[in-house]
Amino acid sequence: MSDQPEAIPGEAPVKTAKQLEKEAKKLEKLKKFQEKQTKIQQTKEVSKEKTEKKETKKKETKDEPIVYTGNTEPGEKKDVLGPLPSSYSPQYVEAAWYPWWQKQGFFKPEYGRKSIGEKNPKGKFVMVIPPPNVTGTLHLGHALTNAVEDSITRWHRMKGKTTLWNPGCDHAGIATQVVVEKKLWREEKKTRHEVGRDKFIEKVWEWKQEKGDRIYEQMKLMGSSLDWDRACFTMDPKLSRAVTEAFLILHEAGDIYRSERLVHWSCTLKSAISDIEVDKVELSGRTPLRVPGYPNPIEFGVLASFAYKLADGSGDEIVVATTRLETLFADVAVAVHPEDERYKAYVGKLLVHPFCDRKIPVVADSFVERDFGTGAVKISPGHDHNDYEVAQRLGLPLITVLNEEGVIIGDYGEFSGMKRFDARIRVTEVLTEKGLYRGTESHAMVVPLCSRSKDIVEPLLKPQWYVRTGDMAAKAVQAVKTGELKIIPDHHTKTWYSWLENNRDWCISRQLWWGHRIPAYKVTFCDPAKQPKDITESDLWVSARSGEEAESKATAKFQVTKSEIVLKQDEDVLDTWFSSGLFPFSVFGWPDKTPELEAFYPGELLETGHDILFFWVARMVFFGQRLLGKLPFKEVFLHPIVRDAHGRKMSKSLGNVIDPLDVVTGISLEGLQARLMQDSNLDPAERERAAEGQKRDYPQGIPECGTDALRFALASYMTQGRDINLDILRVQGYRFFCNKIWNAARFSLSIVSSLLCSLDLSLATNSYLCANPTQESLEPSLDGGRLSVVDLLFHAMLSDRVTASYTHLKRWSDHVEKLLANQEDAVVKAAQAEVSSSKPSPMDAWILSRLADAVATCNKAFSKYEFNTITTACYNLWLYELCDVYLECIKPVMGPAGSLLDKAHAARTLLTVLNVGLRLLSPFMPFLSEELYQRLPSPNLAPSITVAAYPEQEEFDPLKNVSLEQDFELVQKIYTSIRSVRSDYQVVKSQKTQVFIDCLDSRVCTMIQSFALPIRTLAYCSDILYNPTVPPPSCATAVVSEKVGIRVSLEGLIKVDKEIERLNKKEDYLKQVIGKLKDQAAAEDYEVKVPETVRTANADKLKEAEGELSRLPAALEALKLMQ
Repeated sequence: MSDQPEAIPGEAPVKTAKQLEKEAKKLEKLKKFQEKQTKIQQTKEVSKEKTEKKETKKKETKDEPIVYTGNTEPGEKKDVLGPLPSSYSPQYVEAAWYPWWQKQGFFKPEYGRKSIGEKNPKGKFVMVIPPPNVTGTLHLGHALTNAVEDSITRWHRMKGKTTLWNPGCDHAGIATQVVVEKKLWREEKKTRHEVGRDKFIEKVWEWKQEKGDRIYEQMKLMGSSLDWDRACFTMDPKLSRAVTEAFLILHEAGDIYRSERLVHWSCTLKSAISDIEVDKVELSGRTPLRVPGYPNPIEFGVLASFAYKLADGSGDEIVVATTRLETLFADVAVAVHPEDERYKAYVGKLLVHPFCDRKIPVVADSFVERDFGTGAVKISPGHDHNDYEVAQRLGLPLITVLNEEGVIIGDYGEFSGMKRFDARIRVTEVLTEKGLYRGTESHAMVVPLCSRSKDIVEPLLKPQWYVRTGDMAAKAVQAVKTGELKIIPDHHTKTWYSWLENNRDWCISRQLWWGHRIPAYKVTFCDPAKQPKDITESDLWVSARSGEEAESKATAKFQVTKSEIVLKQDEDVLDTWFSSGLFPFSVFGWPDKTPELEAFYPGELLETGHDILFFWVARMVFFGQRLLGKLPFKEVFLHPIVRDAHGRKMSKSLGNVIDPLDVVTGISLEGLQARLMQDSNLDPAERERAAEGQKRDYPQGIPECGTDALRFALASYMTQGRDINLDILRVQGYRFFCNKIWNAARFSLSIVSSLLCSLDLSLATNSYLCANPTQESLEPSLDGGRLSVVDLLFHAMLSDRVTASYTHLKRWSDHVEKLLANQEDAVVKAAQAEVSSSKPSPMDAWILSRLADAVATCNKAFSKYEFNTITTACYNLWLYELCDVYLECIKPVMGPAGSLLDKAHAARTLLTVLNVGLRLLSPFMPFLSEELYQRLPSPNLAPSITVAAYPEQEEFDPLKNVSLEQDFELVQKIYTSIRSVRSDYQVVKSQKTQVFIDCLDSRVCTMIQSFALPIRTLAYCSDILYNPTVPPPSCATAVVSEKVGIRVSLEGLIKVDKEIERLNKKEDYLKQVIGKLKDQAAAEDYEVKVPETVRTANADKLKEAEGELSRLPAALEALKLMQ
């Protein structure tokens, strides 16, 4: 009979005691498992909560930048006694310094001098700013100008020269009038004519006040060290008086005259415009363009042909080709090339004009291109510059058929009163009806657009005022040829010669309301019979400072009484470039002989963009030599033009015009777009296109970069080329560089501070830092010690301000000071001799040698305006030499194992590098350098880094050690080779490796051994053994040079089989990456379509991948030997 209980039908079988026990255990285990799972889940939730809190905190910290909260009144010095914030914050660093610089007068030429007339043996540096237009706020092109000019100015100031960088703004006649007219129309739906001249001028002054203040504020926030007490505006009374005097002098000398000639005319602005205001748009063929005042686009890039019938009734015809049918009414001839056999028989014959009873001749002129169209061209000298020249040569009449508004004038039937491009269409229709139209063809051409109004520029005959520039241009050419005036880069001298040797007289009239009204008055005789015979229209004008003076001049000139004549001042204003051309001396009070003019004219340098070499630079040279007999400056440095990352010109309609302060402070995409909608004068279509451009280029907005990073980035782009393709991400990269500098200085100051604390404690029982036994030959000293090299080293590197913060250091410093007062004391002499014989470590000597090299490079490059060279030298010194190498190497030295003497040398070296490195950076990074300079513990600091001495090459040349640098190049190869091996086998930094160095040269081996500590530190080595007799096992090898090889022990650090498998996979992956990158680079239009920044990044990736791939075979071979 079984012991198993019987099962009851319909119920579960009865379980035995053993089964029950087993089940109970299972339940217990299940319970424990569930408890464990619950605990894990709770732990996860807590962990998640902590992570979320951490992320939230991190986010909050990120969203809340560090700001300066000190109670510093504007103009008072910033509090620098507190600790440095944990990370670099542009808002914190840039706060408070600029008002203090201003209040201290650092930017004024009077600083440190009794008067501006006092001679400075170190010389002077004077430069006027290219006055920005008051059309709006500054853009990145202006930021480049300010960054470059301020760095030059700051360098000269730090060289000890009497320095003046003079600020100002330009009234920018046409440009400002256009933006204010647009604003008036947008806000009030009124034209300037509807509000009247006086009221409109009031509105322009309001605009100027608002924008001028904003421009100056932008310059200050950019750190520009301008003398604001000398700020001026081209329409200030002082400068306006200079304009009037210059006009009078030139007019009375016959160098300004009035003449009727063809000018560039904007029908929209109803004014002549200068060459620089004409955009020459190249068309490859048929292209519809929008023209102001026309509802539909007008087609350009079309060559139309029509026939002129001969007047002799023969039925012969000459077919001419033109891009401007609407000027047919002004035709006075048809021209052919004198050697064109097709038309020789027709030269001298007459043709019938199809729209009037005018008969026009066939003329021969060599300007005609035989292969252009039919080889015969219509001549309308009243509306074409080339035709005008032909007419002057051949004595042809001038006919004007368009008025100032671009409407057909004259007796031409239905065409009279018709707008020019409407007339073009109708002329085509009528010529077709007359059987004279011969068709059109697509034609490449250049269309002149007014840069202000976007209207098609119309050549128009107008009486205007001109400056006779022949002699002035010749002198300007000669000044460059003799070297009296230097243009940098020198390839721009070709442009200088080309423009000035083919120079035309300068039209200075503008039909505007905003600007310097021409100080000329036209004389009208009340009795026309009394007007002298054979007098020209130009002779009826007198120039004067006022109406009264004009009356006096006119009565004397024509020998009449006041009652016999009426005078009216010219309504026109002068070209903006006229007043700008006087700027280098009008700012100093010319025509008066002021102390400023005597002290500051001529200046040393003119820095500006190469696009206005002729329009502004040449005019300043003209007027300086003509009115003062001196060149206004000795050198002209021309910087490139700033474009966006894609190489496009900065344009509001593209949405790529950026306010530099948006780069400084950062701005969201929404912020950019809101400003576009709020501030822009663009029409809705352009605004929409600009908004799309912003979305494309700045999808995440613009990150906060800070002023120093922006300035440094702009300077780094300066390679003396023609254009700069500015990428905001590169600016952000220099923001990270600022953070590196900040962290390096913060770490350096902290280890010096820690060292001083420990010294203060040790001095509690001693009078000297080293308690050396008294030598019999020396006088006994306190506590049985004597003055040592360590005492002198530390005493020389610390200021009284620093030692005063430590009780015992202060006592020690005062004691050493008393001893040093007696230079003949034997103890002092012995200690000083010890200092002279005490040598710094090889690493100290190396970083000082690199510092000397940076000083020499920066000074030489500054003198040649090679800004990219300077920024590269500073970048390399701070990032690759100080941060990456030296600071890492001195960490063990400054630790417990380092001797006090080594600490003293390292601390002194470190503070020297910080001090000098900050002064090298200062011209480009004024805020960051000032913030950190003020915290240095060094003695004899200048009140501000702004007026601190720029490091001189002669001072640091003795520290240059070429042989040591060559030795360290090998050391660098050694530790980078070790790091590469470690990287190849994925050995983490925390795992120290034993390294074996094989060296075939005893001198080299000794040198390497002297750098043993830096190599161990930088290559994460536990130990270094030299020339082992028995080859160590499990090592990866690398050849450093022909005399040096390394072996890195990997014993116990890797699993060989898995490592081989990993490297094989990596080899396949790298081959794929390299293939993909090469395919991209080989694609058609890669150089055109892909932005430069992307191409550079791809090239770097390719180089890195190829480098990695080249190392893999050796790594795999080494692993196979370990199997």
